[in-house]
Amino acid sequence: MKPDPMFTGLYVPLVTPFTDDLRLAPEALARLADEALSAGASGLVALGTTAESATLTAEEKQTVVRVCSAAARAHGAPLVVGVGTNDTATAIESLRELAANGDVAAALVPAPPYIRPGEAGTLAHFTALSDHGRIPLIVYDIPYRTGQTLSARALAELGRLPGVAGVKHATGAIDATTVELLDCSPPGFAVLGGDDVVISPLVAAGAHGGILASANLRTADYAELISLWRRGSGAPARRLGAELARLSAALFAEPNPTVIKGVLHAQGRIPSPAVRLPLLAASAGSIRRAALLTSDHAPQGSAA
Repeated sequence: MKPDPMFTGLYVPLVTPFTDDLRLAPEALARLADEALSAGASGLVALGTTAESATLTAEEKQTVVRVCSAAARAHGAPLVVGVGTNDTATAIESLRELAANGDVAAALVPAPPYIRPGEAGTLAHFTALSDHGRIPLIVYDIPYRTGQTLSARALAELGRLPGVAGVKHATGAIDATTVELLDCSPPGFAVLGGDDVVISPLVAAGAHGGILASANLRTADYAELISLWRRGSGAPARRLGAELARLSAALFAEPNPTVIKGVLHAQGRIPSPAVRLPLLAASAGSIRRAALLTSDHAPQGSAA
């Protein structure tokens, strides 16, 4: 039997709460981080796509990492931080800065977006990051954003790099490559699902957990879903998985994280549903439909 990897279970990629005038709302972020970990998440992800990291200033990013680090430290949980760049040298600098922070367990790093360097170039990129970044890496395999497809063989090669701890598998499907990846992944290499709607069958097939934007809501249920499959409790896992798949579909009816933010605001957990351009706020109808699927599961409290 392969040993368990370092990163298993549910990781919540937190939204970045804003005020109505689009200022960062760090107090609301701190509450979200605490709520997620108190509800059973194994760890947090800061500065992912869900966090609108592309629209944050350098100072705001530092604040987000500081707030999330404090929550993770208080709960004894790992914090993963997104690092997205298609320049290898700049990525290494960013990784070294995170390593110097001391509170970050790993960096979530996509294949170099837009450039499409091919598998050999992607392997060379991650080899350099592994050799010089000074922090464990989780490869973010999301070809519909990066434009770069990676085979199971390439991912297994990445998994054998000493600095690579796992992959966020978000290819949009469970296919032959997925099955091969789950079969041939190196010992201690975490396969974490990133397509929320299909997280249940992916964990059933052998994934170690997930990094799930939808888990900003009903966190405890997403954590329980992963736990049920890993305990071998198939029947209740299938029922809960089908229910949560409907929620995830509703939350992704419009660009992420617009609907999630709309529901969090409706629950009183963040001060505003605001997102920064080029995103536009989700429609009232999409928020209402998603909120109906969370109405019995909202935490008590207010973002006021």
